[in-house]
Amino acid sequence: MSMALPLHAQETDRTSLPLPDPAFKGTVGRTYRDSTPAVPHQAVQAPKGAPNIVVILLDDAGFGQYATFGGAIPSPALDMLSRTGLRYNRFHTAGICSPTRAALLTGRNPHNAGVGIVTELSTGYDGYTGVIPQSTAPVARILRDNGYATAMFGKNHNTPAAEAGAGGPYAHWPNALGFDYFYGFNAWGTSQYQPLLFENMRALSPSNDPDYHLTHDLADRAIDWVRQTRSVHPDRPYFLYIATGATHAPHHAPKEWIDRFKGKFDQGWDKYRAEIFARQKKLGVVPADAKLTPRPDELPAWDSLTPEQRHIAARQMEVFAGFAAHTDAEMKRVVDAVRAMPGGENTLIVYIAGDNGASAEGAVTGTLNELAPASGLEEEARPTLASLPDLGGRRYNNNYPAGWAWAVNTPFRYYKQIVSHLGAVRNPMVISWPAAIKKGGGLRSQFADVTDIAPTLLEAAHVPAPESVDGFKQKPMDGVSLLPTFSDAHMPEVRSRQYFEVFANRAIYDKGWMASARIAIPWEANRDALDPDEVKWELYNLDKDFTQADDLAAKAPERLEALKILWWEEAKRNDVMPLDWRAGSRMAALQRPQTRTSFTYYPGLAGLPEAIAPSIRNRSWTIRADGDFMPTDSGILIAQGGMTGGWAIRMEGGRLVFDYNLALVDHFTVRADAQIPEGTKNLSVRFDYDGKDRERGRGGTITLLADGKAMGSGRLPRTLAGSFALNEGMDVGADYGSPAGDYAVPSLFTGKLRSVSLDFPK
Repeated sequence: MSMALPLHAQETDRTSLPLPDPAFKGTVGRTYRDSTPAVPHQAVQAPKGAPNIVVILLDDAGFGQYATFGGAIPSPALDMLSRTGLRYNRFHTAGICSPTRAALLTGRNPHNAGVGIVTELSTGYDGYTGVIPQSTAPVARILRDNGYATAMFGKNHNTPAAEAGAGGPYAHWPNALGFDYFYGFNAWGTSQYQPLLFENMRALSPSNDPDYHLTHDLADRAIDWVRQTRSVHPDRPYFLYIATGATHAPHHAPKEWIDRFKGKFDQGWDKYRAEIFARQKKLGVVPADAKLTPRPDELPAWDSLTPEQRHIAARQMEVFAGFAAHTDAEMKRVVDAVRAMPGGENTLIVYIAGDNGASAEGAVTGTLNELAPASGLEEEARPTLASLPDLGGRRYNNNYPAGWAWAVNTPFRYYKQIVSHLGAVRNPMVISWPAAIKKGGGLRSQFADVTDIAPTLLEAAHVPAPESVDGFKQKPMDGVSLLPTFSDAHMPEVRSRQYFEVFANRAIYDKGWMASARIAIPWEANRDALDPDEVKWELYNLDKDFTQADDLAAKAPERLEALKILWWEEAKRNDVMPLDWRAGSRMAALQRPQTRTSFTYYPGLAGLPEAIAPSIRNRSWTIRADGDFMPTDSGILIAQGGMTGGWAIRMEGGRLVFDYNLALVDHFTVRADAQIPEGTKNLSVRFDYDGKDRERGRGGTITLLADGKAMGSGRLPRTLAGSFALNEGMDVGADYGSPAGDYAVPSLFTGKLRSVSLDFPK
């Protein structure tokens, strides 16, 4: 039974998009005197009664994170929405960023939508192109073509990495996916203080406001957009999609929010799990007979840590808690604003707390920089007592220990990426729609999946899934509408099957049973020698075992074999093959092969993705800026990366400066001995690499030159073997993200810069 508002009879055929231009309905005579005009232009009208729609998606959040589902972190937005709506305690995501977002927007399984892995690791196979195909039009496009205003704020992780910087191409940016307006970033994570942001396709200068925080900014912009839309077109429904960068690493939060949790986690992750589990049972989001799953073997017991280790680990969780609490408070501002506007009661709000479970990518100790392990610097990037005062601020790209990720995922086992188990894929969801859900506060336990969101929104809007978009036949949606569950807590499940796969971690759910196979843990970079056929499969009856605690593989081997066969069938149908469990080696191959030896860029270049930028890693190079330079010049000539690692060539009071950020574990600066002469035409920095053949991460000599004359030199004792940054690219004439050195962004160059060239030995 559907709970959609009554749909009045309509003549419009909405199965083929875009809708055709309206036919002229007046009459035409010889002159205007004997003619009847028609309305010159009328925009496509949404179906009568169609609701406004708001979808909120957080990042890297666990089932036991927020108070609404038993966690220790206050969640006023989720609380308020659950009082007027419904909590879903068996809702599932795809277990990692890009796939979940593609599935949410298209209603198709992630591999079926071409996004089986994060876009940075796409391999070109049909299920891993990193490109949402034209046969799977996103829900934003469908709603827009049916008369909705559409906007997206925050994290877009569905644009191919090589296309994600200024200059495009823009065929796979949010605007092309159906959003009239986009304000956000193209990456898996970003600094909350100095993000590289785009407004539609235009790169924006970062803020130097000491109080700036991205989540607050996103909330402000979203509220402003809704108010503008309501002001100009009060009867036109809107679709607002706000996808925060929170609570993905880096864990950045205002100090006053972090300090609210001082001492709150001194009991450690083992006791936290027990406390949260008891609250979850009391709230009813976990059945009374559920079992708390044990600590994974790869994690240490809290009591086994030294007092210093416990102090460092507890502070990392305080930082995360402050980040998470601040995030939900900002989302409450959005919710309050949309509810207060005319039509607030007929606004359907879907709040999903996480695109996957909490992230264990900080490894056992936590890290000051998630990218450090890719360059073999994980030991040096471990948090220390000395680093704690700056934790949560703009200095670090920090992530907490895996023990806390496990705890935040209470009561389930494991974490993000390990989609064989519920800790990676079961996320809290609350849906509120006062005009249709008359009695709030209920709990829904039907099995649901992120692919179900798009069909739910379309049915609520009285809009059919189109058969054709832009002439392209559309694949059927894999998801099903959840609207029937709005009216009946006990109705049969709307879906009975769902497969999962990330890095060859696998699972299949079918009619209450789940078969699971785990191959690797998230921080295990060297996985190439593993064999997915050697992995032990487990079996769970989720109808009786809410937490996936009791492995029944030995008791029901025939059922397990049937489910394994079913997984391969679903994998074939959804383009999951070929399985690829590699991590570190795929990360190392992020940058496309480079055949050119010379590149030239011009001022205004912003965010050129590292995947297609010339690589200065593990080789010698010369970078030359051409222009008319004066001894009064200052600012950035060219920069790449930022807080996670990177480099910059700049002028400082007429002196040439080279900065090099070694993944936050070290920083090197080489300054010219004197100011440049007046009328200098070119400024160069040359790097002579010490390494030979395929040696990676070695040091070398930096030489600074003005019109070919040496102005200073210095040593880089070592360099980054892996990526500088995954959320910031290369900029010319300014730095549009976080700084790679001791300077204030955007640090616009004040002189006359014509171009910058990068040259490499053949």
